[in-house]
This record gives sequence, C-alpha cells and structure tokens, in this order.
Amino acid sequence: MTTSSPALQPVIVGAGPAGVRAAEALVAHGLRPVVIDEASRAGGQIYRRPPASMAERSAQALYGFEARRANAVHAAFDSMQGRIDYRPNSLVWNAQGGRLDVLHGPTRSTASVPYSQLVVATGATDRVLPVPGWTLPGVYTLGGAQVALKFQGCAIGERVVLMGTGPLLYLVAYQYAKAGAKVAAVLDTARLADQLAATPAMLRQPAVFAKGVYYVGWLRAHGVALHSGVRPLRVLGDDQESRVTGVAWHDGREERTLACDAVGFGYALRSETQLADLLGCRFDFAPLHRAHLPVRDAAGRSSVQGVYLAGDGAGIMGADAAEWAGERAALALLADRGVAVDASRAAALERKLHKLSAFRHGLERAFPVPNDWAAHAPDELVVCRCENITAGTLRQSVGENGADEMNRLKALSRVGMGRCQGRMCGVAAAEILAHATGLPLQQVGRLRGQAPIKPIPIQLAVREPAEGVGA
Repeated sequence: MTTSSPALQPVIVGAGPAGVRAAEALVAHGLRPVVIDEASRAGGQIYRRPPASMAERSAQALYGFEARRANAVHAAFDSMQGRIDYRPNSLVWNAQGGRLDVLHGPTRSTASVPYSQLVVATGATDRVLPVPGWTLPGVYTLGGAQVALKFQGCAIGERVVLMGTGPLLYLVAYQYAKAGAKVAAVLDTARLADQLAATPAMLRQPAVFAKGVYYVGWLRAHGVALHSGVRPLRVLGDDQESRVTGVAWHDGREERTLACDAVGFGYALRSETQLADLLGCRFDFAPLHRAHLPVRDAAGRSSVQGVYLAGDGAGIMGADAAEWAGERAALALLADRGVAVDASRAAALERKLHKLSAFRHGLERAFPVPNDWAAHAPDELVVCRCENITAGTLRQSVGENGADEMNRLKALSRVGMGRCQGRMCGVAAAEILAHATGLPLQQVGRLRGQAPIKPIPIQLAVREPAEGVGA
C-alpha cells in the first residue's frame, strides 16, 4: 500500500484551539508536524472561519467577546505555514496498525498516514436528546445553527426557537439576535435555582461568568423571551409542506406553544471520542460529563504509548482549556521524544487546567442534562434517524431480549449501525437503556467505536490510496 511519507513526524488530528497550540509548541522545538483537519480553514468550531471566497466579516462580528482569542489562534496557525504539513478538508476515518486512513474531501481520494506519536484534538459536538418532530426539515442542532451563521453567513430560519441547555444555548441566541435574526424564544431545561446554586463555583472564572450574565441581560433587553425550567414536548410541523411550524413545551404548570419556522436544540456538548477508541485508549466513566471518556494523565498522555489527548475531545472544558491542554500535550510528546522542554511552563499549564476544573463543575451544576428525559420519551420517538429506531423498539429489546448493555442493544435493535455510527443517537439510546433497565448510566456502557468514524463514499474504502493526498 502506498503511504504518505516514510518520515514519522508527529501527527495532530484537529486544527481547533488544542490542535493549533500543539502544533505551535512542536514547531517552536524544531519539528514539522502533520496537521490533519476536516475543515477548510483552521480554527475549530468555536473559532470557525468563513470560506476565503466569502466577503470578509470582522472578527468582532463573527466572534464577539472572543474576537481577540480567535484572532490570536488564527494568527498563530497562519504564522506556521511552510513549517507544518497542513492537510485541510481531510477526514481521519480509521486508525489501525500505526496508520491513519484519511479521506480528502475535495478530491475524494484516500491516503494512509503513518505515525509514531499522535495528538488527538478532535473536539466536541452537540449532545442530542431528541423530541418528537426533530426529524422535520428546519430542525438543527445548536452547533449546526452556529455553523450556518459563522461559516455560511445565514440564519436557519426567519423566526427561530432555540432550546435545550448549556452555555452554547445562550451564546447562539446572542449571536443570532446580534446578527439581526428573529429569535422567538430561548427554552432552557435548567432551572433558575440550578444557576443560582452554581454561582459560587462559576465566580472562580469571573470574566467568563460576566460574559454569560451579559448575554442573558442583552437578550432580555432586546425583547427575546427566555424561559427556564421547561420540558420540550415536540416540534410542530405542517403535514402538507413537511416543515417546522412551531414548538410545544411544558413550563411546569401547563403546556405552551409558540410559532416558528426553525429550531436549534442541544444539551451542552459531548466529546468526539471515536478516534481515541479506535486507537485503543482506555475509557472510564466521567460523572461530570455524564459520559465514558478516554483516560489521560495531567500532561495529556493516554493509556496508549505515543497517543496524546487534548481539548474537548477528551472532556468538555472550553476553548481556553483546549489551548492550554494542546500545548501541554505537545510538551509531553516532546519530552517523550527526548527533547528538553520548559518544566516550569508545563507545570503552569497543569495548574491552569486544574483551576478551571472547579469552574467546569459549576457549569454542569448550572446547566444539568435533564435526568428525566428518558422517562418522558414516548415509544414512537425516533431515536436513531439512520435506522429509524424508536424509543419503543429499544425498550422492547430490553423487555423481550434482556438487553442491558449498549453493544448488546445495538446488536438486537440496530441502533447506532447507520451512517453516524451512533455519534448522534448513542447518548439518547444509553439514557433510554439505563432508564428501562434501572441500571446506572455508567453500567450500561458505551457503543464501541467503529470505522468509518464518519460517513465516507463506500467505494473509496477499498481503493488504493493516492500518494500524499491533501498535502
């Protein structure tokens, strides 16, 4: 099989804040890492840049309070051109035998990239807990709604409702309203009491806390209706035109409805861990994140020699922490390579990350994932869109076949066997399984990672890869 290069320079997967700072540290020590990223331009989701062909919009317009940090990350990456082997528009869809299988999207060609040291900075995606009607055209995840605004310069609808919980809920609402879109309402499943109880912990990061307070205040001042402690019931649709016409929710006293033509929803973020799984990293259940996550030490070393984990792909900690973790992982990689590094800098980065963990606990207290979601999910609710598997089918697999573990449930029901490989439905399926069996969430396990991590054209999986594709 043809390979991309015999020289085993360090490889970084992901060019968000973690990947950029990891690359910067490696370049500063004389290495030329390979940087593989799905996007066409570096920055990740949080600092996503529009296509170069689009009319330039100011950083302030795109990133608001984060404009300075976004500019710094972009500038750091741009300054490394010529000193890194940068491969944009490239999806790592498999890993085995010390090689990454990579699909270059524009040319639909594959390459095999060898590695001996690898920094996994795959980031995060939306945590999806569906409601009836979520398959209607016009329903997006919060992250998808944000991509439309940042990358494509458009809103998902003319009258938008945003619902779920987490800091991203209010950030997207602010970004949409600031851009001139009509935000009909923000529906937050978290209660005001949750946020008040979490305030002491969140005050450990006063600047970040102040930004969140500002977003809420700005939205209220500009007439956006904010509802807390709600339970989303369904997305309403027009049977004739198959489109969103509104949402229904329960406010604790009664059912309410509101007209809209688009919905963005999500319950904070979840780590993209499939690549770490294929690499053989050990996982443990992390109660803070309500998920099984790959294990890493304070420096970012995983349980697999030569594999380092950084950023939200190993646990949701935010963009600032991702930058610190990316640099720290790179310093660990260098030290393991026998390169002298600044021990005081490494220790300072670890202290910053440790200090931020208390704030992170506060955020989870302020915006808890609703632990009663599965109890209210009706049997007819489609959980797995790829295979059209309903909550009732999952419960039937438990009741009739004794399924009590996620991979057993997958084998019996086909949940997670479709194009997304459980990336979208896995969280919801685990919640339903735990509720149906009465077992703790950590005990029902997780779907094992399978290649391809994300959809690829099936014929490309068997083609001989092209030399140096995406270089």
